[in-house]
Amino acid sequence: MSCYDTNIYKVARLKAGKTQEGAAEALGISVESLKAYESYSRLPPAGVVDRMCVVYDALYLAYQHNRIASGDVKVIPEIEVLDLPRASIRLINRVIQFAEKRRDRELLTIAEDGVISPEERPLYEEIVAELDGLIQAAMELKVAEAKEL
Repeated sequence: MSCYDTNIYKVARLKAGKTQEGAAEALGISVESLKAYESYSRLPPAGVVDRMCVVYDALYLAYQHNRIASGDVKVIPEIEVLDLPRASIRLINRVIQFAEKRRDRELLTIAEDGVISPEERPLYEEIVAELDGLIQAAMELKVAEAKEL
């Protein structure tokens, strides 16, 4: 589910099976504050989001909150909450592809003189885009939903 489909704070609360009253009490905030967060009338402060992550057992909420709060959603890529095997496979595949293209060596060659020339710029931007994909996959692994034994 995209963070734009509905309110991320409400989705996390509902997924945790909590009422607004129960969640507000567990978070140490008023129901009115929670309603404001769940309608995007106000963004919750970082401390409240940290507590939401714990109370709702939703690590991804901190990531999504930072994405929204940054005001520039292009900087922080959108992530998908995957199960652990899919998140692991996605990350490893992206690492292997990066290594097979020898992007590390190409980046060293570009950076060696401390200047990105106009000729180097397209390759540099390709490498940065691939690194963004690695970061995205790493974050998806970090918030992956593992099945409990």
